[in-house]
Amino acid sequence: MEYTWKITGVKTMDTDSVENAIVQTYWEKTGTDAEGNEGKFTGATPFPKSSIDPDKFVSFDKLTEEVVLGWIKDVVIGSYEEHVNSQIQKQIDAKIIKQPSLPWAPEEVVEPIVPTTEE
Repeated sequence: MEYTWKITGVKTMDTDSVENAIVQTYWEKTGTDAEGNEGKFTGATPFPKSSIDPDKFVSFDKLTEEVVLGWIKDVVIGSYEEHVNSQIQKQIDAKIIKQPSLPWAPEEVVEPIVPTTEE
């Protein structure tokens, strides 16, 4: 399975020491299997105001998607990551699992209704 991540949105706020600190992120993780089937998980990860370190703060206009994804990936670990990946797999399975007709009960042939003309 190959995974790709992308940020779909953020929310910011000003604090006493910094401006435009990211306090909420919205993201997607997409999984693609060897046959090209895809599943997607949409997530939201908050970053509380108390987690902002003014000494390590990077201004909003200098941030990159890789940096913000790094913050998110530091949170989406362990059982949370397993949950995300299993939801992606469920979507892929739903696309590739088929429900065929039973071989011992062939489908009924439906005859078209021919309108009759009444005189």
